[in-house]
Amino acid sequence: MTNQFNALVIRESATEGQPQTVAIEALSDEDLPDGDVIVDIDYSSLNYKDGMALTGAGRIIRNFPMVPGIDFSGTVAISSSPDFQPGDAVILTGWGVGERFWGGYAQRQRVRSEWLVERPRALSSLQAMAIGTAGLTAMMCVVALEDGGVTPDRGPIVVTGAAGGVGSVAVAILANLGYTVTAVTGRPDQHEYLRSLGATSFLDRDALTGPSKPLQTETWAGAVDTVGSTMLVNVIAQTKYQGVVTACGLAGGTDLATTVMPFILRGVRLQGIDSVMADRATRDRVWARLATDLPAGVLDTITQVVPMSAIADLGPTILAGQTRGRIVVDPNA
Repeated sequence: MTNQFNALVIRESATEGQPQTVAIEALSDEDLPDGDVIVDIDYSSLNYKDGMALTGAGRIIRNFPMVPGIDFSGTVAISSSPDFQPGDAVILTGWGVGERFWGGYAQRQRVRSEWLVERPRALSSLQAMAIGTAGLTAMMCVVALEDGGVTPDRGPIVVTGAAGGVGSVAVAILANLGYTVTAVTGRPDQHEYLRSLGATSFLDRDALTGPSKPLQTETWAGAVDTVGSTMLVNVIAQTKYQGVVTACGLAGGTDLATTVMPFILRGVRLQGIDSVMADRATRDRVWARLATDLPAGVLDTITQVVPMSAIADLGPTILAGQTRGRIVVDPNA
């Protein structure tokens, strides 16, 4: 018997001025791409890259048709891999899924087993996607700060784009670990929300987007930057001696007009964070930390669950920086 299911499919359009179409379609297992594991999907989530895919911004989709959604959680239905058996609870994030390979905005998906990790028992499937790619990236930033010797007693940590998905999770984790967190946001109405996650002080984003001097007053022991461009330049210039700045986003731009001064005079470390191609050992380590270091109650605070039918309309919203926390997608609603 052929399994029928729904998926959000992006197709190339022949209509002038409309490069692509987005619609929910009925598919079957025969439509699925190659792979050795089929997963029944419980949840996916909305990330910045998903917004780009849904709107066509940046043309990150490499081939059509495409099922977007760069992450998902679910249960193995069929497997020819020795690593996974039917009934196993799994998570997938990254690996080009939702860009080059079909992704999580579907009730069912076939993928390569090497892309999957076992879901920690302490996390439900919904919690796993409330964390998702954004939370994985945030925890990788925190681990990089720790690996660089940045401890809570060293001073405050600044988180840019703090009300977004990565920023919200980073604020919550850092506060839970005892760090003093300054949240940067251009939305003053989000201060109470960020305070509930553990932020103790706030900066308007305009304070970090003006002209930069090579070295500014030493302020931050470390940073989680989700914005890039001028904001990242200013954060680096304000970082304390032997501080660590983690860079994981480009919402503000891809340019970085800085100097070598913070690096050679203050020993500042700029650590790039990539969750897309991280190996399984790294992912297992980080997911284990997320299961213990992110308070479960916080996930409820930062999470909104929406049906798959609503997700196309939210693409422009996340690109405009108008979402808050984590948006989880339920393909079965």
